[in-house]
Amino acid sequence: MSETANDRRRFQRIAFDAPTEIVQGDQRWVVELLDISLKGLLVKRPANWSADADQPLEAALTLADDTQVKMDVVLTRNQGDLLGFVCRHIDLDSISHLRRLVELNLGDESLLERELAALGQEDE
Repeated sequence: MSETANDRRRFQRIAFDAPTEIVQGDQRWVVELLDISLKGLLVKRPANWSADADQPLEAALTLADDTQVKMDVVLTRNQGDLLGFVCRHIDLDSISHLRRLVELNLGDESLLERELAALGQEDE
């Protein structure tokens, strides 16, 4: 990614490893989580990937204490062995856990506040 694109990135990606599943209807794929942000996630494509990009998907991450972060996602990147998803909906409990995870990994509360403000602006 170019420096200019990095400068424009509004949501910091956090390298994070957690058991992660992508679900579509009755299909489930265990994926390797590469990074996550307040806006979405990037995973390694599983060998048996056969999702319909036009149908709803759900991402479910299990954190260390068996807490789950669930979000409705849309596939926005399908390149090589990478799949990128943008969050379209997340419940209050999940966003609270995700916020805390981002806060701990950014190490700077002002960065977190800036990202939350940017997230709010996108919803308008």
